[in-house]
Amino acid sequence: MNAIAYTEFAPPPTGGFGRSLSFALFMHLLLLAALTWGIQWKTEPNTLSASAELWSALPQEAAPAANEPEPTPPPEPVKPPEPIKAVEPKPEPKPTPPVAPKVNAQAEREAADIALKKEKEKKKLEEKKADELEKKKKIEKDKLEKEKLDKEKAKEKEREKVKEIEKKKKEEALKKEQAAVKAKEEAKKAAADEKRAEALRNENLKRMQGMAGASGDENSKGTALKSSGPSPSYAGRIRARIKPNITFTEDVAGNPKAEVEVRTSPDGTIISRKLLSSSGNKAWDEAVLKAIDKTATLPRDEDGRVPPFLEISFRPKD
Repeated sequence: MNAIAYTEFAPPPTGGFGRSLSFALFMHLLLLAALTWGIQWKTEPNTLSASAELWSALPQEAAPAANEPEPTPPPEPVKPPEPIKAVEPKPEPKPTPPVAPKVNAQAEREAADIALKKEKEKKKLEEKKADELEKKKKIEKDKLEKEKLDKEKAKEKEREKVKEIEKKKKEEALKKEQAAVKAKEEAKKAAADEKRAEALRNENLKRMQGMAGASGDENSKGTALKSSGPSPSYAGRIRARIKPNITFTEDVAGNPKAEVEVRTSPDGTIISRKLLSSSGNKAWDEAVLKAIDKTATLPRDEDGRVPPFLEISFRPKD
């Protein structure tokens, strides 16, 4: 049952198998016959011939050719009455074959050695010329490289020289600029000193003019009409104003004193400050000067005035 069902649903068999087999056998037989006919067609013998010429190692002159025989003289005329005798012709002599020259093996070896020696000498000479040419090329190459290196060094030196000149020009320009700034500062300082000196001269002149109404005793050495000056507590009030602005955290050996001159305007504004005596500790001196700058304005004294010049001392442990 299963076999029948399988046959029903299987693909149909391919036809023409017998024809294909017959055609393949026919083609093989045809190929075999063609090969057999081709082998029989090439059965004729092939005769190979070769020729060679022999040459001697050394050039030799050929032997002279053999002399040809002289021509036979014509027979003498025969008299009619006498019977004519037949004359047999003489056989021509065979030409003598040329004698083969004797080969001198020693001469051939010597000639071969001489030729080999010449070839070696020629090869050595060529190698020597090639070496000399190579050395010459190398020398020229080294010379060119050296010239190139020298040019590069010269260029580098020239660039360094130009840089040095530019650097000197910049330094000179900077020095001139610094000198100009310094000259301006000195001129400004000189003008301020001149102005201050003029103010002092005017003040002294005023004092001298008011000496007639001075109230000092006979032992007084001042030049003002009346004795004046800061009150005893004024210096403490100034220190109390400035000291909170001092920022200083370093430990100092001892209790060094820094003395500062302060100049003020009539309303108490600090115009300038100058270190008169250093404490020996640069950090403390700088801290005091910065504190004065930060304070900016000083308090008025009991009489409502602020002295134009003040000398104040500061100690870190006071």
